[in-house]
Amino acid sequence: MALKIYTKTGDKGLTSLIQGTRVPKSDPRIEAYGTVDELNSWIGLVADQVTVETCRNVLLETQDRLLTIGALLATDPNKKMVMKLPQLAEADVTLLETEIDKMSNELPPLKAFILPGGHVTVSNIHIARCVCRRAERHCVLMQQNEIPVDLLIIKYLNRLSDYLFELARYMSHKLGAKEIPWKARV
Repeated sequence: MALKIYTKTGDKGLTSLIQGTRVPKSDPRIEAYGTVDELNSWIGLVADQVTVETCRNVLLETQDRLLTIGALLATDPNKKMVMKLPQLAEADVTLLETEIDKMSNELPPLKAFILPGGHVTVSNIHIARCVCRRAERHCVLMQQNEIPVDLLIIKYLNRLSDYLFELARYMSHKLGAKEIPWKARV
């Protein structure tokens, strides 16, 4: 018999962290790793649409890092870990910075704010960027509320949102879509 996907253990609004600690589904940790999970889904959609193989490969690697971040956020800092979790590394941030720089070298300088859009792929990248910023805000809020969160997670999410912004511009360029500058109404 196959293992059932439903356990019914969350039917009263509680869920478990990795070490078994039961917390409300509204717990800041759940909000943070739930948003990271949402981001991972958006990144998957974007990876399916991006036509540049090197960018798609970075996005797939990013999905792996996001699963790592989700696991790290789903731990109880007051309990001993019995299993070894994957870790985030400074090299993960460096990879994003390197890729941002490569894309930037092919793009005209940004002279104004741009409106998200111009092509469905570009719009989806911008949505992923916004979800990434929300995940980052949840992690910062955890930190401000003295809920331990590795600063490298915040740094990675910050850089990832920068990467996604530049990827949106880069894909707009590659797809021949026009960047629409914001013209403030005065």
